Amino acid sequence: MNPSSYENIFNVPELTNRLFFTVIMLAVFRLGAHIPTPGVDAHVLSQIFAQASGTVFGLFNMFSGNALSKFSIFSLGIMPYISAAIILELLTAVNPELARLKKSGEEGRRKISTYTRYGTVVISFIQAVGISIGLQAMHGPGGAPVVIYSGVSFIILSSIILTTGTMILMWIGEQITERGIGNGISLIIFAGIVARVPAAFGNTFRLVSAGEMSALVVLIILILALAVIAFVIYVELAQRRVPIQYPRRMVGRRLYGGQSSYLPVKINVSGVIPPIFASSIILFPATLTTFLPIPAVRKIVDFFSPGSLVYSLVYIGLLFFFAYFYTAIVFNPKDVAENLKKNGGFIPGIRPGKTTADYLDWILTRLTFVGGIYLSLICILPWVLIKRFSVPFYFGGTALLIVVQVGLDTIMQIESHLFMRSYSGLLKKRKA
Repeated sequence: MNPSSYENIFNVPELTNRLFFTVIMLAVFRLGAHIPTPGVDAHVLSQIFAQASGTVFGLFNMFSGNALSKFSIFSLGIMPYISAAIILELLTAVNPELARLKKSGEEGRRKISTYTRYGTVVISFIQAVGISIGLQAMHGPGGAPVVIYSGVSFIILSSIILTTGTMILMWIGEQITERGIGNGISLIIFAGIVARVPAAFGNTFRLVSAGEMSALVVLIILILALAVIAFVIYVELAQRRVPIQYPRRMVGRRLYGGQSSYLPVKINVSGVIPPIFASSIILFPATLTTFLPIPAVRKIVDFFSPGSLVYSLVYIGLLFFFAYFYTAIVFNPKDVAENLKKNGGFIPGIRPGKTTADYLDWILTRLTFVGGIYLSLICILPWVLIKRFSVPFYFGGTALLIVVQVGLDTIMQIESHLFMRSYSGLLKKRKA
């Protein structure tokens, strides 16, 4: 699309209203991320999270936009909803009833969406109770307790508040998807990650001002960051186009069909799911030491320290495993081959049916391998920069993938609205 077309964004009333609504909803999310839950000493909690940056808590805190480190009403973020959606997706692959609902059109999708909401409430409440109980047993570096007034009343109150906060975020995400621009759930995670950027730049500026980092190093890091972003955008937009041919058909006296099309298959079909799952698993030992300061566990954590060879090899292995696992769930070659056969389509040179399914599986296996290499490069890069070159902030990995993917999706939706506006204008001129 022509870049000059973006000048008309604010000349399209519907698009302007959608953008304004999205900004307002994201502002509500960021405001709620600073409203603390009663009964917690925020200063002591922030000290604990400063030491837990390499654990699962640090990962979840990143997704919540630092809301968890403040124990705000949005501390759980939108992750319970995503967990419920992933669980439903996994169950759909093994449960015939859910698979039938998924294929039954809008009504089936509404029921699955309802099940996802119920699952979100259950997961949110369980996580809220677990966090509330865990906080009561935690103390800061000086021995000060995190929870000021502990007890059953604190657990009940904080669990209700945190669960309600997640439900509010889920509602905000659904409203953005329906009345705003982009996918609301993804944009909430996007806003939480981007909210950490000013602090990272401020920390870098402080190091440069204090002489602890040279301006040349910062310039090199910025150039490298732009290069990595460009590489991620290129790979995320890249696709293997499988040619599809539809035969000609005689309907009455007219000849229909005969057109050519293609089936787009992305290189990274699994998206950001492999990094999220792999990070959660590999950071689990470090999380245990937060609650169980056992020397044996501490040695394991040191052995799997981010940036080490063992950590990198295990992390890459998990990335490949989850890339293949989730791709097999979201892309079923047999279903695609069956749909092509029902509609009379076929891949030139490939017989319809099982042969087509095997051919698509052959393509998908090789693309997923390339996607695994791509994810490994992006996810290992930050730890190399931090450990080898003392970069003062985390750049890359899951956060970068989410930011780029959500940004691309939002831009494409804006382009779609602008294109429809231009198309409507052309139709009016032709009628005139």
